[in-house]
Amino acid sequence: MTTLLSWQLLSAPAFAAAGSDEQAIRDQLDNWTKTFNEGRADEVCDLFTDDVIATVRTTPNAGKGEICKRLRNALAKTDRKLAYATNIHEILVSGDLAVVRLTWTLTTEMGGKASMTTDEGMDVFQRGADGVWRIHRYLAFAADMDH
Repeated sequence: MTTLLSWQLLSAPAFAAAGSDEQAIRDQLDNWTKTFNEGRADEVCDLFTDDVIATVRTTPNAGKGEICKRLRNALAKTDRKLAYATNIHEILVSGDLAVVRLTWTLTTEMGGKASMTTDEGMDVFQRGADGVWRIHRYLAFAADMDH
């Protein structure tokens, strides 16, 4: 009984840390969505590590420079309003890495009409030396793809 109690007490901080890491990642994604939706182009790249690699169907793999260029260009277009929403399905944390399975929905309003696109994604987060979780790798594909 004492051994079991000792194990539970020693394990409790690890579970608490995993929960707080998961919340920190959720907060990062929520903050990024808000930043993007408010059109704050100067901050949209804060979510990514310097050595991020993005794999998205129909485009070549991209690093941080290309990702940021695409995001800033999208936000610079004044003929449309873009808004992202996320639906997080699960977060798995192991040490300084975490995998997030989620759905991204982008709503585009242009000329009084709105359209939506949905992408399924798998984001690999890495905790930096500063303790902040950022996307290190991501994979996204259209949710309406034929199988």
